[in-house]
Amino acid sequence: MFAKPIPGNTTAAVEGDAVVLLIGMRINHFWAVHHWGPVLLAMPRMLRELGKDKSRGLLGHVLLTASPRTYYVVQYWESKEKLYAYASAPDMFHREAWATLNKKERKGKRRQHVGLWHETYIAAEGSYESIYGDMPPFGLAAAHGVLPLERRGRRASDRFAHRTPVVSPAGDAPAVTAETP
Repeated sequence: MFAKPIPGNTTAAVEGDAVVLLIGMRINHFWAVHHWGPVLLAMPRMLRELGKDKSRGLLGHVLLTASPRTYYVVQYWESKEKLYAYASAPDMFHREAWATLNKKERKGKRRQHVGLWHETYIAAEGSYESIYGDMPPFGLAAAHGVLPLERRGRRASDRFAHRTPVVSPAGDAPAVTAETP
């Protein structure tokens, strides 16, 4: 049931850009359960929906709380294009949920009982690094896989310098890598 720690130091096996979405809600008025309850329940439904279809691009997620009022999810995506596609897909629950919220807003019925927010980050290759000591796969590593630390370098600067090997058009082993000047 619980993931076992991997002994020693590891790093995330991300290749290319890392796409991270933070999305959450804040309960502004605890007594207004009829306003924030549906919002709180919407995210697990969307995560289940995404979990059933891996081709949609969600690689992993972590549910977190910042306070008794604020709940959020850190999501790791395959690409920004797949994130955008899910957000606008007419057959997915996200579109229905936003349509409902937009309708309430147009009618003046949101009334500030619940706050909504998201932040999206596209971290270009070379602008992220990670290290996990005696940890089960977590965060980027749970989403992208785990590597022994030595594969990317013991120092943060070495891990920042990692570049995905460029494969030749014929699909042969790389003759040149992105690290090669």
